[in-house]
Amino acid sequence: MASKRCYYEILQVSRTASETEIKRAYRKLAMKYHPDRNPGDKEAEEKFKEITEAYEVLSDPQKRAAYDQFGHAGVEGSGGGGGGYGAGGFGDIFDDLFGDIFGGRRQRGPRAGHDLQYDMEITLEQAAFGDTVEIRIPVRQSCEACGGTGAASPDAVKTCPTCGGAGQVRIQQGFFVVSQTCPACHGSGQIIAEPCPQCRGEGLVEKYKTLRIKVPAGVDNGDRVRLRGEGEPGEPGAPAGDLYVRFFIKPHPLFKRDGSNLLCEIPISFPTAALGGEVEIPTLDGKTTLLKIPAGTQSGQVFKLAGKGIKSVHTGRTGDLLCTVQIETPVKLTAEQRSLLEQFEATLAGRQHTHSPQAHSFWDKVKAFFSGDEGKKSQDQSPWES
Repeated sequence: MASKRCYYEILQVSRTASETEIKRAYRKLAMKYHPDRNPGDKEAEEKFKEITEAYEVLSDPQKRAAYDQFGHAGVEGSGGGGGGYGAGGFGDIFDDLFGDIFGGRRQRGPRAGHDLQYDMEITLEQAAFGDTVEIRIPVRQSCEACGGTGAASPDAVKTCPTCGGAGQVRIQQGFFVVSQTCPACHGSGQIIAEPCPQCRGEGLVEKYKTLRIKVPAGVDNGDRVRLRGEGEPGEPGAPAGDLYVRFFIKPHPLFKRDGSNLLCEIPISFPTAALGGEVEIPTLDGKTTLLKIPAGTQSGQVFKLAGKGIKSVHTGRTGDLLCTVQIETPVKLTAEQRSLLEQFEATLAGRQHTHSPQAHSFWDKVKAFFSGDEGKKSQDQSPWES
């Protein structure tokens, strides 16, 4: 009788190999020589049995210690080389290592319900201050007639004869034994001899459900809240999924949101911009406040009202209200108003640099551009000058 090969040699690892290295070596060789990948190849089949026997010993600390001290004699009768498919046998070893490769881990028992998502439009005020609203959503609920069993009566539910109620069947493929979901009962372990006429055996019926949703203060576009157990019902004996409510904020007639800040455009008159004054502006809470406009304010200038924005649900920080002033040009002037403006315009002649510094600077640049002075200046200027 030929002597057995060294288990370390079979797995192509050293005697000091770690548990992880031994497992990695076995996975590599088992995938290569598995009978399902080498149908009809007796040599591959024998190698597969040999490497699995080696792994069964070297993966067990006690068996490995005995093997290291006494060789093959130290593990005779302890399961090494047994070649069986019971607990600790080759089939279980291979299934533990490769269950995630061949179709993923098996799901045992009834399946939980799927999660659902509902998109809700809310106002900017609801987003800022919070609210409680009701929604009506279509759902599949457990059938009241059969209690969700899908059977016309309790006596109509029978133990599955194919799997004996286990929900799993074991299939042997050469030297490989796997467990699969029972095709007769789909993993429930039971079959329905007489379906419920109300739900036609599904255990679920279509209904509408009304829920009260709490909108947290400070939510923003895309934020979600989860309602546990309000999703799709699971199979009998399994939990329901969750319902995710996602918020979207409707456009507001006065304000735009930028994170925790609010943006608002405020029209002011030309005299107010020139002379200064106060304007009344709205805030999101429905009140008004006074904004002081300094003399000489330009169109597009932004003023900040601290703490008048939105308190973020994520950071707890309250933003600001940023007001952009827009100077409104008067229209439909009377003859008197036009005359007054013409007189005012005449007083500005020759003093643009004082009263209109931006316009004066702009036209100086225009003159320099057309005269070519700007280009000459650029050529004459040292690259180190600013």
